[in-house]
This record gives sequence, C-alpha cells and structure tokens, in this order.
Amino acid sequence: MPYSGALLAVLWSVLLPGLVAAEPIPIRAGVSRIQITPPPGYPMAGYFHERLAEGELDPLYTRALVLRQGQTSAALIVCDLIGVTTDFYETVRQRVAQQTGMSADHIVLSATHTHTAPDYAAAFAAWMQAGQPPLAEISESPETFRIRWIALLVERTVQCAVQAFASAQEVQLLSGWTEQQTPVAFNRRFLQRDGSVRTWVGLKHPETLRSAGPEDPQLPLLLLRPDNGGPQTVLSNFALHLDTVGGNRWSADFPGAIGGVIRDALGPQSISIFGTGCCGDINHVNPDGGERNQTAMIGASLGQTIVSGLQHLSEPEDTELRVAGRVVHLPLRPADSQLVSDSLQVLRNVAAGETVSFDDHVRARRVMMLDQLRNNPRLAADAGELSPALTSTLAGVGDTLPVRIHAISIGKELAIVCLPGEVFVELGLAIRRASPFRTTMLIELSNCVETYYVPTRAAYAGGGYEPNNSTLLPGGGELLVEESIRLLQQLVATPDQP
Repeated sequence: MPYSGALLAVLWSVLLPGLVAAEPIPIRAGVSRIQITPPPGYPMAGYFHERLAEGELDPLYTRALVLRQGQTSAALIVCDLIGVTTDFYETVRQRVAQQTGMSADHIVLSATHTHTAPDYAAAFAAWMQAGQPPLAEISESPETFRIRWIALLVERTVQCAVQAFASAQEVQLLSGWTEQQTPVAFNRRFLQRDGSVRTWVGLKHPETLRSAGPEDPQLPLLLLRPDNGGPQTVLSNFALHLDTVGGNRWSADFPGAIGGVIRDALGPQSISIFGTGCCGDINHVNPDGGERNQTAMIGASLGQTIVSGLQHLSEPEDTELRVAGRVVHLPLRPADSQLVSDSLQVLRNVAAGETVSFDDHVRARRVMMLDQLRNNPRLAADAGELSPALTSTLAGVGDTLPVRIHAISIGKELAIVCLPGEVFVELGLAIRRASPFRTTMLIELSNCVETYYVPTRAAYAGGGYEPNNSTLLPGGGELLVEESIRLLQQLVATPDQP
C-alpha cells in the first residue's frame, strides 16, 4: 500500500538530518591593538642593572586575537614586554573572562621579550598588595609613578581583549609556513674543548669546538581575511631573541619593523601579531665573528619572508576550533638559608660597587626569585631593595612551580602551542617533530615568566648562562615537551578515540 504524503513528510523529518551533513559553523575572529608605552623615567628590563627610559624609538603595544566558533572561543594576547608575570596573567585572564563570558582557561597572555620594555614585576606585586586600585583612584605623585602605569597596563590589556572578542566577524583563514633563507638567527651556545658549554663566545674562540645546538628557520603563519573585505591580520612566529636594539629608549624591537613591512604589503590598517618562538639559546649574533645584524635589517628580512610566504598559504578543509590546556608542575631548584645568605652577600657587594663575576650575580638574582617561590615567609623578606617582592600569586608555592600551557588548533592544519619561560630551541623542535598538525606554532613566554630559562636536561650538564639563570631543576623542559605533545594528541583525536 503506498505511503500517504503526511507519512512521507514525517519519515523525511526523522531521516533527513542524519543523511545530510550539518553545515559547518564558521569561525569568527576579532583583532585589536592598544598602545601601552610607559612614560620616560620608568625602569627598563633586560639586563642586570637599572636603566631608566629616556624616551621612545617606537611604541609598545598589546595585541589581541580572539577566535570564536559556536560555544568555543580562544584568546591570544601578545604584549611588547620582556615577560608575562603570573600576577599579570592571572589578573588579565580573570577580568577578560568576567567581561566576555569566555572560559578563563582559554585565555593566553604572552610577551615578545623585547629588552627595551619596562621592568615591571616589583611594581605589579606592589599594586596587587595595595588591592589592585584602578587608575582613576591612584593619585599622580612620584611615589605612585610606577604602579599608576601598572593599572594602565592592566586596563588597556583587558580592553584590548574585550574589543577583539566583541568585534569578531567571519573570516577566511589561511595557514602554513615558510623558511627564513637569509641567516638572522644563530645558536649562541658553544661547546668547549674541556666538554663545557659557554654562551656568546663564538666559533673563533680558541677553545670552541662547534655550536652546541641548532636553529629553527621555520616561520609558521596564519592569515585572517575578513569576509567583508576589512583589514587583514597576520600572526607570525619565529625563534629569535628580541635583544637587537639596546639603549635607553622604548622599542618593540624587530617585530615592530616586521609590522611595517606587512602594512606596506597588506594596507595601513592591517595588523601584525608576532609570537616569539622557542629561542632561549638563539640570538642575532653571527658566531663566525661577522657584524651583528641590525634591528631594521632583521625586521625587513623576516617581514619580506612573511609577505612572500603569504602567497603559498592554504585554506584548511576542516575549520573546527579546539582549545586545550593544563597545569604542569615543574620542579624548582633549592633556596635554603645558606644559598639565600650567600646570594644576599653577592648583591650587597654589587650595590657597594665591588667587582662581582657575572655568573655569581646571575645566580644570586635567581636565588632571590626562588626564595620567593619556595619559602613562606621568604628568608630574605627583610632585604629591602636587594630582594623586592616580585610575585604575589606564586609567593611560597613550594617545591614545584605550577605553569599553565595551552594548545589551540584549527582542524588538523594548524596548532598553536603556548609555553612558559625562555624555552630552548631543541625543546620546541621536539614538539614540532611530534606534532600531528601540518603547521605548529610554538609561542614561548606565555602565562608565566618565573621559570626564567627553560633549558634541555643536557644543557645543565654543559653549563653556561642559561642553565645558571633557570629556576627549574633539570628535566623541567622535557616535562613541558611531553605535556605539550599530549595536548596536541588530545586536540587531533576524533570524538570516538580515547
């Protein structure tokens, strides 16, 4: 007996949704940029002595990229700063989550690591201890000069992310990677004839055998083209230390020059966001003893490589947005009473103008940080300016440092892995080799700077500046690699896989 029209309509209403694939939910993206340059006279970061800013070469910015798809969203906020303290990260991610409804666990705050940026950790801890007053409630005076800028930094960084979230619109995504052909990045650690490793000495040093590690020439790229024809955004990523400027004036270093090249190619309203790759043992100094590459040359060369690479990017077949993160507990080095006492004496000698070896000075500063992380109350609590409070959130956390790592993926084409500290290039390469994604960005100095350097286990055996300036015990870097690979495997797994 033939089916009636009414019955057929019922059957189609039940069967059709299972036969016809659902339309994919489009990805929306929002981008924002806000200036955060401190005033002259603010202390500058990057070295082991105080420098006060005398002006500006080029402005410092906070930039935010927010990706949204259905109920899933992710925010990548990148600041022209030397690092992101955990105090800063926790404050910003909670405020952005409250104002946007995003999950705080899907918010990443990273720093480019420019050495011509403010030294702000102590002022941030003081602002937190004062109850986090807003800028409008802080009087203008010499005593409040430093924490006034902290309140401004927080307000503008949160505002930048909120603006990016609110402005999200449908975009075309193109991703891939290219390689830097002109050498601008070099491994700065060198194996010596006695089996030790020294930083910065170069290949022409009489005791040098060879470079102690590789470089990473890959430039992962993400291009976002709004469907309405608006300004385009380029997210780029490269492993090179941002210490090419020097002096006493604010500068975003070579990423600022990269942005100029991109604006020339894509239009004056386009936005360039640069994520610093794993470059804890990489800098711009040619180890053969040639001239140092200058900031403008590095930025122009990388910028031209990026612009050329944009022509070869591809649109992913699958645009599903996924985000994963986890807290990893990294073992900390000791900071007992004898170490703290010895380190304070070194710092007293420095303050008195006495000659102190650079290695001893670095070690003493590192022990002061460890004292704050491990001990509650800290052993040098009465040391004043020799050991100012640098953290509120992590004060007295104990034997391990809790750090949050993230991975953001688009389909099976692109993954962005965000790691704390100054990560050795070998660790980044290990993650990329194991990644199941066609393109993998590795962005260091995310969410936590209190690790300082993150060397390989082997680097501790060789020695050198970077292991001396790490708060972590050997093996912390390898633990980050293992956990990052697990995050990538989690993102690429289909729902029916474990």
